[in-house]
Amino acid sequence: MTSPVHKVIKALTSAFRKNFNDFKGVYLFGQFLDGKNHEGEDIEMVAIFDVEDKSKREEIWPIIGKIETEMNVCIDLYPYTMEDFKKDEDLYDEVMEEGIFFDALGIMKD
Repeated sequence: MTSPVHKVIKALTSAFRKNFNDFKGVYLFGQFLDGKNHEGEDIEMVAIFDVEDKSKREEIWPIIGKIETEMNVCIDLYPYTMEDFKKDEDLYDEVMEEGIFFDALGIMKD
């Protein structure tokens, strides 16, 4: 059975894959790592792209809003290039320590 969080990840990765040629995948971290629903909490993710800039963020937020509305969830998404993600040391360390990576197809990777 697919968890609610995995359904969100599948929807998000599918939408990003359709809209961005340089989308690499997402890291899930935080409370939703257990796959369960946490009422009132945001699903925390880092999305990795080859290029991340203002124009891309302007395209990302309507996609997030649509998924949040359709799936009745709150998503806290951090869009980054891998290079910039590594520069955000506190977040990078937290995500690398506990996070799970899902590729652009929404498949969990070790």
